[in-house]
Amino acid sequence: MLHVPVLLAETVARLVTAPGGWYVDATAGAGGHAAAVLAAAGLDARLLALDRDGDALELARAALAPFGDRAILERANFADLADVAARHGVRDVRGILLDLGVSSMQLDRPERGFSFQHDHPLDMRMDDRQELTAARLLQTLPEAELVDVLRRYGEERMARRIARAVAAARERGEPLATTKQLADLVSQAKGGRRGHAHPATQTFQALRIAVNGELSALETALPAALDLLAPGGRLAVISFHSLEDRMVKQFMVAHEGRVEALAKGGTRWVGQLPRARRVDRKALAAGAEETARNPRARSAKLRVLERMA
Repeated sequence: MLHVPVLLAETVARLVTAPGGWYVDATAGAGGHAAAVLAAAGLDARLLALDRDGDALELARAALAPFGDRAILERANFADLADVAARHGVRDVRGILLDLGVSSMQLDRPERGFSFQHDHPLDMRMDDRQELTAARLLQTLPEAELVDVLRRYGEERMARRIARAVAAARERGEPLATTKQLADLVSQAKGGRRGHAHPATQTFQALRIAVNGELSALETALPAALDLLAPGGRLAVISFHSLEDRMVKQFMVAHEGRVEALAKGGTRWVGQLPRARRVDRKALAAGAEETARNPRARSAKLRVLERMA
């Protein structure tokens, strides 16, 4: 399936406000956003592209090849943004993009183990260099901790029932090594399909987030990105589920702050530093035309923060 960057025009229009300068795509994927940003920012612009997925990074390398040495690519987790930027001398950045979650490429390759639409090893690693897989997590995680993972990362209301079924399967010596084995177990534990979504949707989301440490990486990357921005530089974040979007919104609101008048004259800044402002008061969503072309865009939300000082 052809990779289609979501909210592409909206993202580029908000990130590129002047020609030239440094840009960072910390979740490069197939390079669609990165290539569009470089094209819009002009010949004096340069871009640092990161992705922890080696296969995705090779696609990004091909997409960015026409820009020559204006694009630097490195295989890295976006949680390591500060270290990677320092290593390449990247600072006073004009724009940074985080496009969160699992990509269409990862979902469309069943051997990666992200989807329950096919029967393949239960992997779910975004970086195949790490040892922990979803199957390994299910084999080793105590029942009570699995309940917490399913509730916290999947917002699964039947977390306890599912965790009990997983624990019982382990006690019987029945493996949960493939996507179909897990999907069938969750479906049975929840009493079958109810509504449009597959019963295992939230469980797969929770395990994927846990395996890849997605929320802890985001918690680290947000302040690192803001610190890298030059005054007037912007951080754009595209999220696909409420857990990510809530974290992004809370971070942006906390740094937006306000100027408060003092009783004895003068003012003071109330809020976290560095100072910033939200470019749009509400998250942007894809329009009807884009969602018709690319159904994945239905759940996408774009939030943009501009550094003031």
